[in-house]
Amino acid sequence: MIVREIKPANLVNYISSNGFVILGFPCNQFGLQEPGNNEEILPGLKHVRPGGGFVPNFQMFEKGDINGKKEQKVYTFLKNSCPPVGTSLGNPLNRLFWDSLKTNDVKWNFEKFLVGPDGQPLRRWHPRTPVSQVRKDIIFIMKSQQGQQSILLLGREQK
Repeated sequence: MIVREIKPANLVNYISSNGFVILGFPCNQFGLQEPGNNEEILPGLKHVRPGGGFVPNFQMFEKGDINGKKEQKVYTFLKNSCPPVGTSLGNPLNRLFWDSLKTNDVKWNFEKFLVGPDGQPLRRWHPRTPVSQVRKDIIFIMKSQQGQQSILLLGREQK
């Protein structure tokens, strides 16, 4: 888990207090970093990685695929609604675990999507986009859509 990506609780607290909801989707397709079953994910976060009693302050869904033939429908929708964050998946050998690699696939852990209150995706961020930039973008969008609720989907894959 890239702790620096989750631990800025001020981002979560700020957007939550303004009507945003964060959703996490565990997946084992990136470096096989989420090998456990659904019952093992939260204890793994709390006691192993990152450990130290960490408990996500956002809703977590069941583990599933976000790329490939068995990808969750929500990710098919999101990926088809937002342009890809790059054209390269890098070297997939022993890193990416799905077949039929496509340019619009989620590239790696913590690729993020922002969905508006009408259910339409508004933005997609590369997995290495700093949380500070995501925060700026969210605040800008919030100000432009005052009074509306939005949902931020975190493509959570790490443990």
